[in-house]
Amino acid sequence: MTLQYASKPEMPEGLAVRIEELSLRYKINVESKMTLKNAIMRAGRGEKRRVRTIEAVKNLSLDIPHGTVMGVVGANGAGKSTLMRAIAGILPPTEGRIIVNGKVSTLLALGVGFNGTLSGRDNIILGGLAAGLEREELEARFDDIASFADLPNGFIDMPMRTYSAGMYGRLAFSVAVNMTPDILLIDEALSTGDAAFKEKSFEKMRQLCLEARTIIIVSHALGTLNELCNKALWMHQGNALAFGNATKVTDQYLEFLNVGKVPSALEDF
Repeated sequence: MTLQYASKPEMPEGLAVRIEELSLRYKINVESKMTLKNAIMRAGRGEKRRVRTIEAVKNLSLDIPHGTVMGVVGANGAGKSTLMRAIAGILPPTEGRIIVNGKVSTLLALGVGFNGTLSGRDNIILGGLAAGLEREELEARFDDIASFADLPNGFIDMPMRTYSAGMYGRLAFSVAVNMTPDILLIDEALSTGDAAFKEKSFEKMRQLCLEARTIIIVSHALGTLNELCNKALWMHQGNALAFGNATKVTDQYLEFLNVGKVPSALEDF
């Protein structure tokens, strides 16, 4: 029931991530509205709060070799984002374990971990230190990160609460992809920014793929996944229905949805 950044003897040579019989469950309150009055009345009647158990991931086992670029597809609620958060170490497994071999950089939701009261400059520094970079290494990369984000003049030293959503997203993406991670996790963040930044982001992703880094991408843009990824995982209601060649898996997913290979289907579900 653990996630660990494994010592090499625990991992077969060449593996970046090993997932062993992973299950993730959590409980949610099903009350439409909870008030103090309702809580007191329920306590007086001896009633328990009504909760529902969600099985977000069910008994998943998977090996991801170093250099794999894997897309994760599935409908909303399939368990994709939950899986990504588990690999990142944000959510602890309910059962099973995840072993990660390498430095991880995450872009699970734009700007998660950023402090809105701090400047973009300060958040870049904090993000780099959190990723395990030394101060000297971070300072050497700072200009590349700021240049890639391409913020308007002066905004790099302004509080991030003053940023537009696009500016926020561009800086978050730049920080994540410029940390030279061994393993990069991206959840629905490839379409941030305007058309020019989307193209620059895509080219950066292509570069990382050519560098044989391990990348796991959750996205509904199946055309992008087919172009970037060599593997894909299809999840449905917490279960892994298929894993293998990216094009074959996305074709299975499209067939399941009964929509066929039309351009709109390839770009956004």
